[in-house]
Amino acid sequence: MIKALIFDCDGVLVDTERDAHRVGFNRAFAEFGIDAEWSVELYERLLLTAGGKERMTVYFNEFGWPEDKVAEYGGQQELIAALHKEKTRITSEIVTELPVRPGVLRIIDEARAAGVRLGVCTTSNAKFIDAVLDLFGAERKAAFEFVHAGDVVSKKKPDPEIYNLALKTLGLPASDCVVVEDSRNGLLASTGAGIPTLITTSTYTKEEDFSEAARVVPELGDNPALITLADLNALNEAATA
Repeated sequence: MIKALIFDCDGVLVDTERDAHRVGFNRAFAEFGIDAEWSVELYERLLLTAGGKERMTVYFNEFGWPEDKVAEYGGQQELIAALHKEKTRITSEIVTELPVRPGVLRIIDEARAAGVRLGVCTTSNAKFIDAVLDLFGAERKAAFEFVHAGDVVSKKKPDPEIYNLALKTLGLPASDCVVVEDSRNGLLASTGAGIPTLITTSTYTKEEDFSEAARVVPELGDNPALITLADLNALNEAATA
């Protein structure tokens, strides 16, 4: 029996990348008077870089920095920080209108009933993940023992640092846990920490390489349920045998 279930946020709990984060970046650019708009196709490529601030840095390094705004804010990273703060505010409002992915609430309830501990490891900002967890209702949100978000670690996914931190927080070995991720960066981070990982593919990740995953499904599912707590126990046993 697994003792802890750890979720990524974006693409796992809510399919946020295309219709929340991407839109939030574009609205922030417009509010700052920056001539940049990320298309669905461009954002797919930018997602290869984990972390919103890192993603904007990669974009501006490739397409050119808005030097007037860099000067106004006192440097590139100061501009990035201001943009990211506004983008987080915007996306925290957008996410309240998005649906939780199928099966997420059900699997949380199964885990709670069985005494399985819950946590989140995400590169998203803490304010944003707080808004996502609000979608679950107060009781489910309170059941999450920890949320490791944003800049809580020095190296973001695919580095395993955030999942190693989760294991330290839980006081458990990797073999007692299962992670639910949706991207290759996330998979490399979780398996790098030695944790068996289930992949639920999302809008932008369907074609990624998930060869290290214990199992890959399109979603957790509600009617029918594609993945149950019993399934998570079985894949953990198979992965750690």
